[in-house]
Amino acid sequence: MQYDLTEEQLLLQKTVRRMAKDKVAPGAGSRDESEEFDWDMVELLRENGLYGTDFPEAYGGSEAGMLALCLAIEELSKADAATGLLLADQELGSLPILLAANESQRQRYLPQLAGGKLAAFALTEPSAGSDVAQLRCRAVRDGDCYILNGTKTFITNGGVADIITVYAVVDPDKPAHKNASVFVVEKGTPGFSIGKREKKMGICWSDTAELIFDECRVPAENLLGAEGQGFLIMMKTLDFSRPAVGAQALGIAAGAFEYAVAYAKERQAFGQPIIEHQGIAFKLADMAMRTEAARQLLYKTCALFQELPKDLSRVSSELIRMSSMAKCVCSDVAMWVTTEAVQVLGGYGYIREFPVERMMRDAKITQIYEGTNEIQRMVIARTL
Repeated sequence: MQYDLTEEQLLLQKTVRRMAKDKVAPGAGSRDESEEFDWDMVELLRENGLYGTDFPEAYGGSEAGMLALCLAIEELSKADAATGLLLADQELGSLPILLAANESQRQRYLPQLAGGKLAAFALTEPSAGSDVAQLRCRAVRDGDCYILNGTKTFITNGGVADIITVYAVVDPDKPAHKNASVFVVEKGTPGFSIGKREKKMGICWSDTAELIFDECRVPAENLLGAEGQGFLIMMKTLDFSRPAVGAQALGIAAGAFEYAVAYAKERQAFGQPIIEHQGIAFKLADMAMRTEAARQLLYKTCALFQELPKDLSRVSSELIRMSSMAKCVCSDVAMWVTTEAVQVLGGYGYIREFPVERMMRDAKITQIYEGTNEIQRMVIARTL
């Protein structure tokens, strides 16, 4: 069943599904084992124009909308969640520019990002994850520059990105919601360096790095919006970006479900395929229901958002709630479905020869990044 998909969206879904099956899935296990960032996957997405899916046509994108983007992420993530994350993180890192940049900044950065120059979103710090009021990365005005000092941690694409949107405190004496600003920092800027690269439970080949700013001089013209607008830009960025993480999680769940069904049709026990045993059949039925329910919630959320201009003032409490609900439900479903898929495969589910073990590890992070699911529940409750 489809959620009112247009012919163009259905064609995109079919195209990416075929590409994921033919070119992404075959190497997913080896990429996970090597834990090395795979530029071939980056190039594959560039060649197929997927980085510009949700970018305006005026800046080199296809302007297909949020739902189209999430369809692509879902299909890629069925095969390899880290490949799906390439698109999700491109959206995340680019959104502050889409939301708050002036025309000069848009002309400078968006065509590069739509063409596949990699983006990253640098918010999290060692002492500031969910509690963004604890941000310590500092930006001090010095003539026509800002000088950045501080450290960011757990930054997806941090070590490979060309363009990074960085959150920094400009006036620590002001309340948290008034003291931050957002800057565009380009790869190679003096004073900016890459620190530790993390080894992770899942999405193992995705680049997750520490960023270090040591007397890093950033041109004042790289400030997005007005000084002190950082908290607003950050919140709206997350409102728009959470559906993409929901799509990654949904893809993981759908991939694990499809594999478990195919396995259950082939695996024999007590003289018949295990899908004929009620204990397994009911698991698969529950997996099907939860995955489809998550899909419908996500697609509805995307349909609501994609008609909305990317504007700092245009997100209602209802849309904020839908965004958090989609991310939270899809990621909780991904964790549950992948765990059940491992159980359906039994001992084979626990070994790396079969992909559901990787999918279970990959699913966990979707409950944590882009705002933990505990934070999502707080957001949802506050909008009721």
